[in-house]
Parts: sequence; C-alpha cells; structure tokens
Amino acid sequence: MLDKMTNRLDFHGNALLLRAERQRAIASNIANADTPGYVARDFNFAQAMRDATGSSAGNSAARLASGGAGASGTTDARHIPLPAPGAGAGSQSTLGYAMQTQPSLDNNTVDLDRERANFVDNAVRYEATLRFLNGQSKTMLSAIQGQ
Repeated sequence: MLDKMTNRLDFHGNALLLRAERQRAIASNIANADTPGYVARDFNFAQAMRDATGSSAGNSAARLASGGAGASGTTDARHIPLPAPGAGAGSQSTLGYAMQTQPSLDNNTVDLDRERANFVDNAVRYEATLRFLNGQSKTMLSAIQGQ
C-alpha cells in the first residue's frame, strides 16, 4: 500500500538526482570552454531515467521527462546514442561525449551557445520537478491530516 503512495515520489526523486548530475556535467563543460583539447560531456537523460526507475523503453513518463527525445535518446536513426549513467564499470563511463558542432583550432568541443541553452533548459526542468514533488507532498500531507 505504501509503495503505491511513494512510487511517484520515487520517480521524481530519481529525476531530481539525474537533473542535478546533468547540471554538473553542463557546468563543467561551460567552465572548460577555454581549455584546449577539452571534450564536452553529457548523458542521455531519458535512458538514465529508465534505468533508475526500472521502466521499459516505451515508458511515456520517462520520455516526457527527457524533453521528448526518441527511445534511444537520439533525434535521427543514424545518430549514435549516448551511454546512460551507470552503464559502465567506472565513474567516468556514465557520461558520453557531446557531438562537436563547430570546429575549433584548439580541439575544444564545447559549444557555449548549446551548453547555455542546455543549462537553462535543465534548470527549468529541475525547478518544475521540485514544484511537482512539493505539490505531491502537500497533497499527501493534507490527506493524512484529513483536511
């Protein structure tokens, strides 16, 4: 019985953790924008969410949480999907490499415009998840109190 009440909270708790991890990766990319040879990193949020919740590939909630990416996290069948966090043995294996959109002379693959847009998008989704979790907690509390 308690599982039915907390399943949605667990889902959003996992989403918060993954959003925070993605925010760290994006912030690291932005911080290293001027580092020669730095390769931008990111991970597939939708796949990581499916792995964290144990859901199937067709779970619509995970697709909505990811921003509508395809089942493999790519927008085209020819794209190479990023590995999900926890997919490999090492801690660095959780991140994939972001595709370079503009060539640079110092071999740095950070595109500041893309990273800033990803940072803001992720921050907005993090805030929305926090608000949703807060609303669910208040609803459960009022139900427990009988109000």
